[in-house]
Amino acid sequence: MTTAQALPSYTRLTADYERHLTLHGVTASMLTHKWQPGDLIAPRSDVDVRVIVNQAPDSWWDWNHAVGLAHTQAVAQHVLNRRFLEHPPGFAFTTTELERHRVSPPEIATWSLIAGNAALLRRWKSHAQTMPWSQEDERFYRGILGSRAGGMYQLAKDSIDNVHHDVEGYRGHCVTWHYVAPCWFAAASLATRTRCPGKSAALAQWHPGELEAHAEKFLRYGMSGSAPGIAPEELLNEAHDAVEALIRRVPKPRAVQEPDEADAIAWTMTAGMLRVRVARWLYYLDPPPGTATSYLVAREEKELMAAKAMLVRLADRLTGPEGRLAAAMAALIQAGPTTPAALRRHLHDWHRHRALVEDFFSAHSV
Repeated sequence: MTTAQALPSYTRLTADYERHLTLHGVTASMLTHKWQPGDLIAPRSDVDVRVIVNQAPDSWWDWNHAVGLAHTQAVAQHVLNRRFLEHPPGFAFTTTELERHRVSPPEIATWSLIAGNAALLRRWKSHAQTMPWSQEDERFYRGILGSRAGGMYQLAKDSIDNVHHDVEGYRGHCVTWHYVAPCWFAAASLATRTRCPGKSAALAQWHPGELEAHAEKFLRYGMSGSAPGIAPEELLNEAHDAVEALIRRVPKPRAVQEPDEADAIAWTMTAGMLRVRVARWLYYLDPPPGTATSYLVAREEKELMAAKAMLVRLADRLTGPEGRLAAAMAALIQAGPTTPAALRRHLHDWHRHRALVEDFFSAHSV
């Protein structure tokens, strides 16, 4: 039996992950992952988990330590989990935040259920799809294009350190599923002003004019997990052509309103991302033997600088205790490259100011 044949399904993988969280006392009312089941291409894709809790834990700090330990033990179960469970969860939200519609609609639109109430998730997703198009959507989708189009995507930076099966095939997958497909997803959403649920849906459903041949080709490559007979570098040239054609179909930015309670949504999304950072740093600094995390450490800089910028913006817009809390949290995020030493400093500073951090994480959670 080959390594690929021995690979457990994503359904089994996520069920095991839920079990590890539960064993370490991390109780969630719902677990979801970003993208649709058809977008998880075995044996290439990782699972990007979102955790929804009924209420904020008594200690987010302790909660993060439990998540980090559960993640470490889940990865240690199988060498392939170094890629499939590349990092701890990406966001944590409370059910109240979702019920009050303070989680970004384009984010919710991509979710698929791991565990929890399927009917409730359908209701949240349905509401997200009916919300008016807003500046939140423009920022979300144009941000995806801005991080990849125009030469921003670099295949050499798509790490293969934790890939242990068919490295060339994985590099081809990176071109299709990390470059072309996300750009297609964002462009389709911007062009149609709808919140597309995933990559394969965008490629399958939106391909006007000259884009049809590109869409069919990259959907076929993506769903197969690679591009047989084509070197990744050659495929990258085709990808550049496809993305250039795609960008020509993207409408110019349009003047649309900010969503209702835009500041509350920005706070929730920033807090939701920062709530899981400690778990990530603990895992990155002390991963299972043989697991590479240096590229993930470096990647933290982008997330932290985006959070810091948003916190500064919120501090300028909000008055009173909330404005001061946003400013204080922004001051705890250090500028500069995220090296292991920098992450240790963050851990030290966040623990030293633990009461402030806990207050920020829980401020809008009820």
